Amino acid sequence: QVQLVESGGGLVQAGGSLRLSCAASGSIFSISNMGWYRQAPGKQRELVAAITSGGSTNYADSVKGRFTISRDNAKNMVSLQMNSLKPEDTAVYYCNAAHYLGAWYDYWGQGTQVTVSS
Repeated sequence: QVQLVESGGGLVQAGGSLRLSCAASGSIFSISNMGWYRQAPGKQRELVAAITSGGSTNYADSVKGRFTISRDNAKNMVSLQMNSLKPEDTAVYYCNAAHYLGAWYDYWGQGTQVTVSS
């Protein structure tokens, strides 16, 4: 079982920066693929950035060059550094953990609101 708690959301002006953090409980963090997703009002949840247990990353085209995902296995944390924020980045951001132990197991945090004003 993995529990995820996000922090770091808030209100920022366009062009500003925010750093989201996700603290994970459980001993299997190091084998979990971690991701940040977001959901804007009236839209589907979408992948923003992901990092595998081995450290490989991938990003949505809309955030490439502006967002950076990282993980600290010693602290059981994953972070999302968001720079050059745009109003279209406004959404609830969710932390996700997924790992395979005979089957895929998938966990979600409660979400944190990011609002970018123009």
